[in-house]
Amino acid sequence: MSLKTERRGIHVDQSELLCKKGCGYYGNPAWQGFCSKCWREEYQKARQKQIQDDWELAERLQREEEEAYASSQGAQAGPQSLTFSKFEEKKSNEKTRKVTTVKKFFTASTKSLPKKDIKEAKSPSPSLSRQYSLETDRVSKDFIEFLKTYQKAGHDVYKMSKIFLEAMYHKRESNIDEQSEFTQDFYQNTAEKLQMYWKVSPDKVEKVTDQIERFIMTRLYKHVFCPETTDDEKKDLTVQKRIRALHWVTPQMLCVPVNEDIAEVSDMVVKAITDIIEMDSKRIPRDKLACITRCSKHIFNAIKITKNEPASADDFLPTLIYIVLKANPPRLQSNIQYITRFCNPSRLMTGEDGYYFTNLCCAVAFIEKLDAQSLNLSEEEFSRYMSGQASPKKQDLENWPADTCPGVKQMHRNLDLLTQLSKRQEHIVNGAKKLEKDLIDWTDDVTKEVKDIVEKYPLNIKTASQSP
Repeated sequence: MSLKTERRGIHVDQSELLCKKGCGYYGNPAWQGFCSKCWREEYQKARQKQIQDDWELAERLQREEEEAYASSQGAQAGPQSLTFSKFEEKKSNEKTRKVTTVKKFFTASTKSLPKKDIKEAKSPSPSLSRQYSLETDRVSKDFIEFLKTYQKAGHDVYKMSKIFLEAMYHKRESNIDEQSEFTQDFYQNTAEKLQMYWKVSPDKVEKVTDQIERFIMTRLYKHVFCPETTDDEKKDLTVQKRIRALHWVTPQMLCVPVNEDIAEVSDMVVKAITDIIEMDSKRIPRDKLACITRCSKHIFNAIKITKNEPASADDFLPTLIYIVLKANPPRLQSNIQYITRFCNPSRLMTGEDGYYFTNLCCAVAFIEKLDAQSLNLSEEEFSRYMSGQASPKKQDLENWPADTCPGVKQMHRNLDLLTQLSKRQEHIVNGAKKLEKDLIDWTDDVTKEVKDIVEKYPLNIKTASQSP
C-alpha cells in the first residue's frame, strides 16, 4: 500500500485552512469556515437582515391593522391603534438597542448616568471586587507599567478597559456569544482608536491589544470559560470518551513519520504532549495559544530529526492527531471555544499561532469523524477494534518497522497473551458447563431408571399379622 493511499483519509489541503471567503486569513470551524473578520461581517449582515425583516413585518402588520380599523366601526379602533403603536415603538427601541456598538462606552460619562449607575461605575461590582489572586495583581501592575510609556493614550486605554469590565459584569446574564461579540468589538474599536486618534503604529497596537487581553481576561476567565449556559462541558466529555475509545490507533495507521526509538525524538513527543495538556492550566487565550504553538514546534522538530529534512504539512497534521490521541487533553473543546470567543482575533487570522490553532481544530474534527476508511481498515476490523473485541497486531512483532515504539510492541505482546488467556479461560468455562450438564443428565437418567424398576418390580413387604 502506497504512502499516498494511506494518507488519503488524513490529508487536508492547506487551502482548506483558509477563510472560505478568500480573504487570505485562516478560517475556523466555529466560524463556519470564515476568519474572524469575515465571520463578524457575515454575522452583522445576518443580524441586520433579521432586524430589517422584523421591522418590515411590524410595518406590514400595522398596515393590515389600520386597514381593518378603517373598515370597522366602534370604540375598539382607538385602543387597538394605541396598542399597536406601542408595539411599533417597542420594535423601534429594540432595533436601536441591537445596533448599538461598544463605542458608546468610549464616550460615556458619569454625568449621563443615573445616580445608582454612577455609584456602580465608581465602585467595583461584587464579582470584580473579590480578592484577586497573585497572578491578577501581577497582571494589573504589569498592565499599568506598560501603559505608562503611552502617556495619555495609555490612560485612555486603561479607562476604557475598566469601563469594559464593568459593562461585561452587567452583561453576565447574556449568552456567551453576545459576550464574545462584545469583547471582539472592544478589541477592534480600541485598536482603531489607537491608530486613528493617537497615531500608534500597527506593531505597537498589536502589543497594546495583547496586554489588554491579558488584563481583562485574567478577570473574566472564571465567568466566561466553559459557562453553564453552553454545552461546552458536554462536548468535552464526548471528545474525551471518543479519544479513549480510539486508544488502539497506532502511529502506522496515521502514517506518523516519527521514530520514538530515537531518544531526542521521544523527548520531543513527551514535550509536545506536556504542552498541549498544560493549555488547560492557562487563563489567558494568548497563553493557551502559546501552548499549542510550542506543542506544534516540538512536533516539527521531532519529524525533522526523524526524516533529516524539514517537515511538510502532510507530515504535521497526522502527527498532531497522534499527539492529541496520546495526550487526551482535558477540556479540549472548552479551551478551543474559549480561544475562539475571546482571543485577540488578529492572532487567529494570521501568523504561526493562527496556523497551528487552525490545524488543531482540524485534528479534533478528524478525530470526531474518524472512521474505517480514514485508517484504511475494513468496517468489520474498525468495529471490532472500537468494541474492544480485537486489537491491531502483527503475527510476528519482530517484523514491525524499526520506527515502531517499543512500548507499542510490548503492549501488543501483552494483548496477545491476554487474548490467549481469554480463549483458554473460555474453553475451561465451556468444559465446566458441559460437565455440569452431563452430571445433571446422568442424575436424571439414574433417577428415571430406578423409578422404572420400582414400578416394574414393586417390593411388597408383609407385616407379622399377614404371616400364615
